[in-house]
Amino acid sequence: MDQSIRKKYNYWQWRTLIILMIGYAMFYFVRKNFSIVMPALESELGLSKAKLGLFLTLNGIIYGVSRFVNGFLADRVSRKRMMAAGLFLSALVNIFIGFSTEMNGVFNFLDAEGKATAGLVVFIGSLWLINGYTQGMGFPPCGSLMAHWIKPSELATKQSIWNSSHSIGAGLVAVLCGTVILQHFSYSAWQWCFFVPAMLAIAGALLILFGLKDTPASVGLPDPETMDENAPAKEAVVEDPAFTKRAYDVLLKKMVFQNPVVWILAVSNFFVYVIRFTILDWGATFLTQDRGLSIQTASSVVAASELIGGIVGTLLAGWATDRFFKSKSQRTCLVGLFGATLCFFLFWLTPRSLNNLAIVWIIMASFFVYMPQALIGIALSNQATKRVAASANGIAGILGYASTTVSGLVFGVIAEKLGWNSVFEVAIAFGVIGIILLATIWKAPADGYAKAAPILEGVRKEIGEAGA
Repeated sequence: MDQSIRKKYNYWQWRTLIILMIGYAMFYFVRKNFSIVMPALESELGLSKAKLGLFLTLNGIIYGVSRFVNGFLADRVSRKRMMAAGLFLSALVNIFIGFSTEMNGVFNFLDAEGKATAGLVVFIGSLWLINGYTQGMGFPPCGSLMAHWIKPSELATKQSIWNSSHSIGAGLVAVLCGTVILQHFSYSAWQWCFFVPAMLAIAGALLILFGLKDTPASVGLPDPETMDENAPAKEAVVEDPAFTKRAYDVLLKKMVFQNPVVWILAVSNFFVYVIRFTILDWGATFLTQDRGLSIQTASSVVAASELIGGIVGTLLAGWATDRFFKSKSQRTCLVGLFGATLCFFLFWLTPRSLNNLAIVWIIMASFFVYMPQALIGIALSNQATKRVAASANGIAGILGYASTTVSGLVFGVIAEKLGWNSVFEVAIAFGVIGIILLATIWKAPADGYAKAAPILEGVRKEIGEAGA
């Protein structure tokens, strides 16, 4: 292969991967900051756990719907513009939430004791619903861009590197909000946990808009799966729009909606996210209230679980998938969910007198849960193929974030009525169900490109696009 083409391809591939990592980490800055601020909102504004859980549930449902809708759109429109717009709008929502209590003179948002009225609850809740939709404009472009820029045999390793942006974003915002702003400026500074991440997110939106390209063909490069070190490089091909549209429609039907492996992966995502969100959304709260840790210590544990457990687990999972499991991501997903469920079970059994050990189990649970969290999306991209990768991930997105009906509202009510032990028991049960589901596709192939090839050939013959 021409070394100049290889060098150019490597430059654009890594440029795309790094910008996507920074950009998606910024999405978490204006999303997971809310979880860190929840104890302050409960203390300062009097919001109950049930109300906070309702916010998380509704946000998660809207986010899932958004990922579903935008998953189909991302396979058809400019991915970089969609992602930049979503991040910018999320930043605006966070700024409005930060200013919400300052609007008390205009609206009746605070009572005589300075606690939230129903009006403020509706206002913040409505904004967080909008944020759920704008956040759903982040993942679909990422998944589609990586499927276009990275060949299937390398996707698990390289997308897992990108997937560490989840942990980087969630971990850094926990440090920023929990151990910098709230620790040094007290709970009353919770507004700055919305303002500062919003400013950083706006800078991230500009980086995405001006730093990314949608496809290799847009910079004169061939598709990555056609590039072979020992063969001449193929020329970049700009497809006929009629072929592109017809190929999408046919593959959507046969490689997504009629593909049982895609559906099992998507449903499994629901159970993975129950465990993940129990730790990520409620971690600071249950470590404070159930284990007696300070908010600063609890935030540090959540940050460590993301930055240490999440990043290491994600990177190890991608490497192990391509190295030991022959790119069969579903196998690593099963190992990861089993480990996460076991660690959560051990956390539940650990006495409160051994909090240091309990903290280790929480960090290890994040280490394992990020394996399937990262790899289910990769498995779906490979199984559906790059042309409908975002659409397949859209289905997994709506099912994954439907889990917030459990991890948000249901767990908030259970914690308030029955205590945290009952929450842990239900979360562990969901983990076991997910393990059983993933076990059913252990023998599935690594990707669907061999299955898609004759389908695409049929489309070419159908519309007469010879040699496309």
